[in-house]
Amino acid sequence: MKWNMAPAGMAAAGDQVMAVLAASGREAYFVGGCIRDELLGRPVHDIDLTTSALPEEIMEAFPRCVPTGLAHGTVTVLQGGFSFEVTTYRTESGYADHRRPEHVAFVSDVKEDLRRRDFTINAICCGIDGRLLDPFGGAEDLQRRLVRCVGAAEERFDEDALRMLRCLRFAAVLDFRIAKNTWRGLLRQRDKLAHIAVERMRSEVERIVEGPHPGRGLALIARSGLLPRGKAPFPWTGAELAAAAAQLAGIGELQSAHLRWALLLHALEQSAASADELLRAWTFPGATRSAVAGVLRAREAWHAALAEVPPGPGGTEQLRRRWIAAVLGIGRAAAEGWLAVADASAAESAADVAGQPGDAAGSAYAPPDTACLRAWIAAMPVYTLAELAVTGGELASALEKRPGPWVGEALKRLLLEVAAGTLDNDPQILLEQAQRMVGHEEQ
Repeated sequence: MKWNMAPAGMAAAGDQVMAVLAASGREAYFVGGCIRDELLGRPVHDIDLTTSALPEEIMEAFPRCVPTGLAHGTVTVLQGGFSFEVTTYRTESGYADHRRPEHVAFVSDVKEDLRRRDFTINAICCGIDGRLLDPFGGAEDLQRRLVRCVGAAEERFDEDALRMLRCLRFAAVLDFRIAKNTWRGLLRQRDKLAHIAVERMRSEVERIVEGPHPGRGLALIARSGLLPRGKAPFPWTGAELAAAAAQLAGIGELQSAHLRWALLLHALEQSAASADELLRAWTFPGATRSAVAGVLRAREAWHAALAEVPPGPGGTEQLRRRWIAAVLGIGRAAAEGWLAVADASAAESAADVAGQPGDAAGSAYAPPDTACLRAWIAAMPVYTLAELAVTGGELASALEKRPGPWVGEALKRLLLEVAAGTLDNDPQILLEQAQRMVGHEEQ
């Protein structure tokens, strides 16, 4: 096999694995995603093999291997610093849970192994001589940019319901069409998605949202009606999701994964709290939930300021201070994340992001836009309490008061004044201001 899209060391090690199997008198082929990506000119990250050798024969042939899935005929071979999944030709039957086969039978014909696979573009194998074995027309489907099931689509999706989300993922990531019969089979079997673990669903949806064509993937998800049929809560109809997807033309411009999720949940009109609950139910890690919720909290803080501060030139300074207070409260990264989301959101009008249209109509007042909010952030001399020129201990000592909750409150007020530019970040100035604040409160 001549590899152009795999790392040279991996390709050479894969050829060595193939040669060892051939020397033992067994058939072997490179198979699946590595062949698909090589033919598409996409980077190859993993190389898998299928062989007529039984699992115990594979383990005998290679001194370094791991029995990762013996019941399904899979052995991970360690060769040349790389790992290769080597799987015995097999057939599968009895998918009682619409996910995993109850019965696996090893066979001697590679075509029978290819027949059990999900899509034709993944059912292509290649010998070490570079010749393709493609009994189901996968190479032609690659040229036609088509996702099509091997055999009857309803049967493939009934066997493993996760394949329906994989179908959408391949269509989105590769920017392919879905064959009509495959799409019809998906619609007929979509209720079977209720059998799939939330973690597996999340993994596929993540790859769609975080892939190169997230807008297309979300539109396919909306049309399919799949997600509301899964185990995880998804309280939107296909029409509501379609409306949100239509608002997400700029989602692919966001390089950060958590910003893409924030934009999606913003388009679905989720609050920070409800977004956190939804992501938790979908088993997202805490760091992702926290980052997404932080972005949406920045949105909520800014929209609250717009609703509460009277529009017009006189309100600009109040808005600036409110925005700076929000940045200090939720963090610079979350605030800047919201501005990136707002810029990417095709649904956000200039008035919604920056101000209120009715109040400014007919006046010369231009409400702050995202560029202005970024400038306000950039002009802040401090962003955290750690950057303040006084500590809580110094404050308590200078004011000769016992430490308590008042110290934290005083530091936060000082931080806001320094961040807003009304106080210099100088120890003496800050201590004098703290004395005035505390003295005024004690009167």
